[in-house]
Amino acid sequence: MPVTPQDRPLESLRTDAVDQLIMNYGHGHLSLEAFQRRLDEAFEATDHEALIALTADLDLEVDAAYVERKKAEFESAGHPRDPDEDDDEVEWIIDVFSGSDRGGAWEVPRELRIVDVFGGTDIDLSDARFTGPVTRIRLFCLFGGVNIYVPEGVSTTVKAFSIFGGFTNKAPSVARTNGPRLVIEGLIIFGGGDVKVRRSFRERALEFADSLRAMFSGTSAGTTPPRRGD
Repeated sequence: MPVTPQDRPLESLRTDAVDQLIMNYGHGHLSLEAFQRRLDEAFEATDHEALIALTADLDLEVDAAYVERKKAEFESAGHPRDPDEDDDEVEWIIDVFSGSDRGGAWEVPRELRIVDVFGGTDIDLSDARFTGPVTRIRLFCLFGGVNIYVPEGVSTTVKAFSIFGGFTNKAPSVARTNGPRLVIEGLIIFGGGDVKVRRSFRERALEFADSLRAMFSGTSAGTTPPRRGD
């Protein structure tokens, strides 16, 4: 006998509601305005009944194709490493009286070492692929600074020691189940660092929904379900 929606964990029900909203918007069953409003309500809901009501009038249920596409979009933050691969992979970024940035789609090593001396480094992990469950960033900043941007589903712990400097962590410290973990360690002298979320889950959900909508709007006439408001 299936568990009733009222007895399910709230976050699990919230995830299903968001998925169903994206599914129906992507197929043209919700207007953009109604989708955005309901999406905001889904993230703000604090009880089961509110989440159930948001999708009660929607026709389409999530299917296998949606699940696979979502997995490719949202689970890109990590992938299993081949046991034969080198577990001691280390990459260095050194900025002395200079600056650099790393971003886009790239594979993050198990350990990233950053040295900033009168320099600055920006590391964007928003679209990166983590090569293991735990990634370490070891840094040394002397009159320098480091900005690190992470996806919302990555747990981030900062253990950096500062002398006449500081490090701010605005990323979540609790990740999704089996999500990657980022540990930042090091020494900052007359410098600073920040960890921030570049794109929230809501922003990624909107981008994913738009990609579905664009894909289905390109189908031949008569195959896309009619669009309705709310």
